[in-house]
Amino acid sequence: MSASVNLPDGRFELSGSGAEFADTRTTFKSRVGYAAAHVVADPAAENVPGAPPVIDWDATLAARRHLWSYGFGVAEAMDTAQRGMGLNYPQARELIRRSAAEAEGPICAGVATDQLAPGPHPLGDIVAAYAEQLADVQEAGAKPVLMCSRNLAASASTAGDYLDVYGRLLAESGEPVILHWLGPAFDPALEGYWGSANPADTVVELIAADPSKVDGIKLSLLDYDFEVALRRRLPDGVRLYTGDDFNYPALIKGDDEGYSDALLGIFAAIAPPAAAALRALDQGDLPAYDQIFEPTVTLARHLFGRPTWFYKTGIVFLSWLAGRQEHFTMVAGAQSGRSPVHLAELLRLADAAGLLPDASLAAARARAFFTTAGVAQ
Repeated sequence: MSASVNLPDGRFELSGSGAEFADTRTTFKSRVGYAAAHVVADPAAENVPGAPPVIDWDATLAARRHLWSYGFGVAEAMDTAQRGMGLNYPQARELIRRSAAEAEGPICAGVATDQLAPGPHPLGDIVAAYAEQLADVQEAGAKPVLMCSRNLAASASTAGDYLDVYGRLLAESGEPVILHWLGPAFDPALEGYWGSANPADTVVELIAADPSKVDGIKLSLLDYDFEVALRRRLPDGVRLYTGDDFNYPALIKGDDEGYSDALLGIFAAIAPPAAAALRALDQGDLPAYDQIFEPTVTLARHLFGRPTWFYKTGIVFLSWLAGRQEHFTMVAGAQSGRSPVHLAELLRLADAAGLLPDASLAAARARAFFTTAGVAQ
């Protein structure tokens, strides 16, 4: 079978170069690396907008085993898993339990308030919702990640409200947690989070009140300079987990004053080369680190292009093309979140980054998709 495909702007030949990246279960030595994993929908179910999600559990857990096999920890039930874009809390809780029970490596999991109805609520109810999920995650055996809450964003009026809610949660937690600051590029409902004109000051104040309760903070603002500045203000021992899917190689590499660890959605799409790059960093081989990561950055900036919250569509598309799942159907019908033209460019960039090891399979699936979409030339 030919490893070529007709795309909207012409014929493209796939290289299949991804086979060069070998898997290994050894964790990384110089950085902590979590990959935020996606969910695989059941293609025979009514996974349409507004319908309850129906998950293919076997395929979903296989996606996690893929990440563990390359040495990554799994960040479970977070934004990449369509949390807040189709995945409801009962399914998220089941996902966390199943994933933690079969964990073959490190696992952390999202704690939010999405069991509440959308909109504002009394702060005490928000604390209780957070606490319920915190207990669920800890009972499952995963490290908690305190995600941003749309309910809190709609309810809090001052920085003090945020400090009160998070302070009570940290006091209740029996272990250090990872804080999570997701910016409005990923979720417009989180505009103005932390309730201050200088939100970094609020975050630093929260962490400084009891650093022993904070393992680190994941920052997903897509702002290199802001992340470096915040990283330098953190107390000793508190990690900055980059969630910057545009600038991750430089942030992970770091500078003379420090570096960022990683908790990234893009790692779900680029696990094989990302693992190779981090192992090169472990060995002090910075030229290899840069060389391996370089083509993935172009892909990531395209995949996470505006509207950024539809990046999950690209991650699932690549998983399908790479042969790690059997279809391109998503919870809540989110496969419609990107255009065929966007996905055609993603195919080219994925091939250049070595993410499609079976060129014949990827080409066959791409031909089927672009022909059905009516754009194959």
